[in-house]
Amino acid sequence: MILFKTGDLVTRISHDNDVVFKIEKIIDGIAYLKGVNVRLCADSSVSDLILVEAKDNDEDRIFYEKLETIRNFERSDYFYIPGKILHVDGDREYLNRCLDFYKKANVLAFGVFSPENEMAQNIEKYLEDINPDIVVITGHDSEIKKNSKYFSEAVKVCRRYQKDYDKLIIIAGACQSDYEKLIKAGANFASSPKKINIHALDPAIIALSLSLSDKNNNVDLLTLLEKTSNGKDGIGGVNTRGVMTTGYPR
Repeated sequence: MILFKTGDLVTRISHDNDVVFKIEKIIDGIAYLKGVNVRLCADSSVSDLILVEAKDNDEDRIFYEKLETIRNFERSDYFYIPGKILHVDGDREYLNRCLDFYKKANVLAFGVFSPENEMAQNIEKYLEDINPDIVVITGHDSEIKKNSKYFSEAVKVCRRYQKDYDKLIIIAGACQSDYEKLIKAGANFASSPKKINIHALDPAIIALSLSLSDKNNNVDLLTLLEKTSNGKDGIGGVNTRGVMTTGYPR
């Protein structure tokens, strides 16, 4: 019999070993799990688990390889000021991965850890202090966990703060979130149209792409969504302008 411990990487036999999880804790034969790459928490009997080997994170590498294609603006005598990002996340580990992603693209981003049920009451003070161009509201969700209501409440606070969709871009949701609820609350982009899991960096790829898109131009919606792990099935949204300022001369 395999003895599992905190920190082990595992998959679930009953779910065809589709997602790699890390064991957060084990209580009375029940393992509490967090997705390594997908924004999903779950629990499982240890008898349903299979141990997997740790390996380089190929999925993250694919996202990092996209950075240069996102930063494809002219580098002659022009200068560029990317949009400022406020990223509020219900998971510290995923938050740090997203902040590292922004940093590698030289985009100014402020990260805030907040439990999902406290986001609405916490977010307004950060909007006032940071005055961001883009807000990301994410963490964990599922049809069982039902954190979409908390994301929705936080979106409404942001939209009351700034009603113009082009002056404050809101990206909200996590795995299996209620897409329609978040869009109706005022989000520009939200997960998940097909109630599927999304990659930990999916909200960040949308935010970064918009931060590095000229504010005078509409972003090609379909091209933007295809940069994420599952395209339009994982994240959807409305036509939106970029937020990057372009100046001359350098």
